[in-house]
Amino acid sequence: MKDENDDGDGDDDEDDGGDDDEDGGGDHILDDFCSGLKRRRRRSSSWEPRGWVGLGRVQRLRLAVAPGVLDVCPLSERRGREAGVYTRASIQAKREGKDLTKPRVVNEAPSRQLRDPDSPLRFSHIGEPLLQETLKDLEQLMKLRGLEALECLERHFGGILGLCQLLETDPEFGLPLNPGELRRRREQFGCNEVPKSRSRYFLELVWDALQDTTLIFLELAAVASLALAFYEPKVSEDIKHCYVSRGLDKEEEDKTVHWLEGAVLLMTVALVVLTTALNDWNKEKQFRNLEDQVVLSQKGKVMRNGQILEVPVKDIVVGDVVPVTYGDMLPADGVLLQAQNLKMNESSFTGELSVVKKSLDHDPILLSGTYVMEGWGKILVTAVGPNSQTGIMLTFLAASAQQGTLEEQRKISEWASQGKSIIKPKHSYSKEKPVLQKKLTKLAILIGKCGMLMATITVAILVTYFVINTFVIEGQKWTYGCTLVYTKYFIKFFIIGITILVVTVPEGLPLVLTLSLAYSVKKMMKDKNLVRHLDACETIANTTAICLDKTGTLTMNRMTVVQAYIGETHYQKLPKTNSIPGAILEYLLKGIAVNCSYTSNVILPKDGKKLVQQIGNKTECALLGFLLHLELDYETERNKIPQQSLYKVYTFNSDRKSMSTVLKLSSGGFLMFTKGPSEIVLTKCCKILNKMGEPVELTNTKKREIVQNVIEPMTSEGLQTICLAVREFSDLEKEPDWDKEEDIVTKLTCIALVGIEDPIRPEIPSAIRKCQQAGITIRMVTGDNLKTAQVVAFRCGILNPHNNYICLEGKEFNRLICDKHGKVEQKLLDRILPRLRVLARSSPTDKYTLIKGIIDSDTLGGRQIVAVTGDGTYDGPALKVADVGFALGITGTDIAREASDIILMDENFTSIMKAIMWGRNTYDNISKFLQFHLTVSVVATVVTFIGACVMQDSPLKAVQILWINLIMDAFASLALATEKPTQGLLLRKPDGRKQHLLSSSMVKYILGHAAYQLTVTFVLMFVGEELFDFESGRKALLHAPPSTHYTMVFNTFVMMQLFNEINARKIHGERNVFEGILSNNIFCIIVGGTFALQFLIVQFGGNVFNCTNLSPDLWLWCIFLGVGVLVWGQFITTIPSKYVEPLIRLMGGRVVEKVDTVCPTASITEDLLWIQNPNRIQNQKRLIKSYHSYFHRSMSQITQ
Repeated sequence: MKDENDDGDGDDDEDDGGDDDEDGGGDHILDDFCSGLKRRRRRSSSWEPRGWVGLGRVQRLRLAVAPGVLDVCPLSERRGREAGVYTRASIQAKREGKDLTKPRVVNEAPSRQLRDPDSPLRFSHIGEPLLQETLKDLEQLMKLRGLEALECLERHFGGILGLCQLLETDPEFGLPLNPGELRRRREQFGCNEVPKSRSRYFLELVWDALQDTTLIFLELAAVASLALAFYEPKVSEDIKHCYVSRGLDKEEEDKTVHWLEGAVLLMTVALVVLTTALNDWNKEKQFRNLEDQVVLSQKGKVMRNGQILEVPVKDIVVGDVVPVTYGDMLPADGVLLQAQNLKMNESSFTGELSVVKKSLDHDPILLSGTYVMEGWGKILVTAVGPNSQTGIMLTFLAASAQQGTLEEQRKISEWASQGKSIIKPKHSYSKEKPVLQKKLTKLAILIGKCGMLMATITVAILVTYFVINTFVIEGQKWTYGCTLVYTKYFIKFFIIGITILVVTVPEGLPLVLTLSLAYSVKKMMKDKNLVRHLDACETIANTTAICLDKTGTLTMNRMTVVQAYIGETHYQKLPKTNSIPGAILEYLLKGIAVNCSYTSNVILPKDGKKLVQQIGNKTECALLGFLLHLELDYETERNKIPQQSLYKVYTFNSDRKSMSTVLKLSSGGFLMFTKGPSEIVLTKCCKILNKMGEPVELTNTKKREIVQNVIEPMTSEGLQTICLAVREFSDLEKEPDWDKEEDIVTKLTCIALVGIEDPIRPEIPSAIRKCQQAGITIRMVTGDNLKTAQVVAFRCGILNPHNNYICLEGKEFNRLICDKHGKVEQKLLDRILPRLRVLARSSPTDKYTLIKGIIDSDTLGGRQIVAVTGDGTYDGPALKVADVGFALGITGTDIAREASDIILMDENFTSIMKAIMWGRNTYDNISKFLQFHLTVSVVATVVTFIGACVMQDSPLKAVQILWINLIMDAFASLALATEKPTQGLLLRKPDGRKQHLLSSSMVKYILGHAAYQLTVTFVLMFVGEELFDFESGRKALLHAPPSTHYTMVFNTFVMMQLFNEINARKIHGERNVFEGILSNNIFCIIVGGTFALQFLIVQFGGNVFNCTNLSPDLWLWCIFLGVGVLVWGQFITTIPSKYVEPLIRLMGGRVVEKVDTVCPTASITEDLLWIQNPNRIQNQKRLIKSYHSYFHRSMSQITQ
């Protein structure tokens, strides 16, 4: 006898065949998927409720998601089991042994009490080893859309309820609070995070450092030197006369270790390589730590055991029930369980900007990375992490980046064609590239070219001098026996040239940039600034204008109703319950309870706490708190009217500026409650409740009186005014067209007006005053009433009576800046921008227009760098167009966070001020390193060049120069990149985008200190033996032992650099260079450690470092000459910087840099190939880009 399920399947097969004939064959993916599922489902009796056979699609969906609607079906009792209709409630009732013949009220609210954690959830079979679904089944389902997805969902999963059964999820209470169950799901379906690429091994970093171009030349020279040192030719008459001047006697020559120079050179290169690799490894480790902190900060809401919990996004599993609402970004793929006017932004997948309406009977498939633009809903998670559609794309991209096979590139092109802009970078719309990075690159190229020129000239001079002196003046001939000797000299000259290039090329520039940025990002996170894009650390330093929201940023975001207008009576203090008519109380209770988001709640203080806890929208929390003041229990009212029973909801958005909720009455009519800004909602009212709670006509005269006597006095005190209204639709009327909102939200009856207070943060006035002193213009952009905004602006210090600033509303703003055709004119905008400080009742479009106008304006003193705060879904365009976008981390939507550069975790303006300080500090730290590095480069290059020209040798040997290079690159970058910010950073104006990287003060510093150090070094080189009574080291031969003369030159040079590093801590002419030095432990350790290593090198380095030990008095002289740098620095500070300007103009002046929208990365990379190994450069870029892409990807998940 054929099984009933087989019959059912057979019927479905026939229907499929008919459908395929009508559709011309149907979709191959759907057919293959469905046929595979059928074979599996024939072995499962629970995949589709048998009572659903023969029911239509809409009927099945309603049965799946409407609890209690069809608990009893008498027809099923008469026809027996085959015709029975099973719903969620009936199945549970049968399990609990309840009587199914007892009818239940259709609109009866389910109990909101928490269930016993030990009681089994519906459809839960935790004891089974595996769930009944596989990853492949769910992945194939999520690839379908629209009716195809519905058909497959209903036919082969048993609809939404069947899918819940298969995933063992209770659609109403979610998963149980059972760690073992959650672990089982992660093992079968994966975790909700895309696997990160592995960190580079230390040996890989060593290999990258080894391929540095200049180090390769040194390695080759060292190997050649070693090879020639071990090759001992036979002594003949030809070789004896090969030396160009006096040679060493036999005893000295026997003591000379010829291979030592090459070996030490290799050892020094190894030290440089290991240090470089260690620095790179530390940088990568810092970025990984930052990534981990971001992952931990991401939170999402799930329903488990009937409770809405906030858990890390990575802990969401397949089978979780996730509530979503306006502004949320979906953390995983899923199927819709409930929805109320749910509209999604799927542009990341489709490329289309229009919103897509999601519903149970049209398109229930939702994908991770998409945004909720309107409404709310609950989804059943079906795919997470790498198995979600977004995760699949990112996994393919990561695989291609690591392997680059043709097959994977083909897959990427396929996924990219489907995903389109899912992997599009944030700044692809032409936001300007980081200026500091471009300036550093140009400077590095310029310095590198100068170094290459100097190295080439030095080698040419050395070779020419040697050839002329040997073959012309002394008349020697090149014989076969002399080839080895002459080759050694040529290798020595080549090594000198390479060392000049090594000491000149600023390899520490990318190192100090990444270290400083990473250090700043880490510290900013402690200051409640979560940086999503590294370039924001640099850009925020030059901010010249900030456009702020009022609520939360300037205020405490703890809203409380303090005044009310109820029953035509203005209460300056909140009224008591017995003074308000019962009818009005009923309207207040129902209108506030159901017309506020059900996620907004007020928790009364416990355990001695003084403040209530507000969860959700703060304005709604203020209204709910008002109900509690009136001793009205909104929770009980919500239990009577659960969220799923709401008939229609017009959610708040920036265009609507109000929220309305429609309830269906048992009589057949409808009741609609509306709340919104008083001046907007009041204009739509035609009646008002009087003292008796009865509706009376609201004339225009009465409206004006309310505005003058109630609303304006409230706003003059800085209160936000909200109007509560109601409208009843009779059952005798035809049901209205709910899509025609303009005909629905009108003819309202005013219930009450309330004034809500949001206190200003006490620290805000002083913070704004500091920003104004720093040359930053503060503007407030808010949706509040103009008078309320003006009062808050005066209290914060944005406005003051002495300045002729203006405040505008959005409508007036648009009227002033638009031409007769309604198009925004920049010249009209430029007329009001210098004086505009407050923009009230503004829309997101107004905000975008203002920010774009400030950026494009030519009347504000150069290109403005604009920062803006935003929290709403429609603030995304403004956050993106701004140079730095700040999203509010608590009340901000996921869309706002995704569009931002920095997230304000505490939503406090003082955090913005701290971000500006850290940005300026980053800029200053890089400038400190630059002036230190360039001073050392100039002195070392000139000393080596003059020594080569005059003495045919460099007083600073290759090993010594490599040690100096290590001091001024690796050590100095670490010491100067970790300087902490001070309040003094806010006492100067922003530098601006066109400001040259080397200021006049820095040029004065470099030239002045270079003059002192060159004077000291040349005096020691040429007359040192006379001053200190030691043997001269000039005219020494190739393998001559180290001399006291050149050891003192080297030691004095290093001492001057150590004390110059202290001078370099100040770049704006400050005299006290020791200020704050003890607070920087890293700086103190590096300077002290370098001094200790220098002592060991000089005293015990011997032939390895071409040093001989110095006597105590010579050491004191070296330290004394080094300390002279500090004294000389005070003299340089006294010289006005204006005297340097003629010299700068004489040297070619400063080229005005053009601000590009796209950074020509390719050309820059080509210019740098000869300076630095391309792998090292790409490694630096990879670290920064991986940080960017990781934050873009990880923050694309829900963070709240």
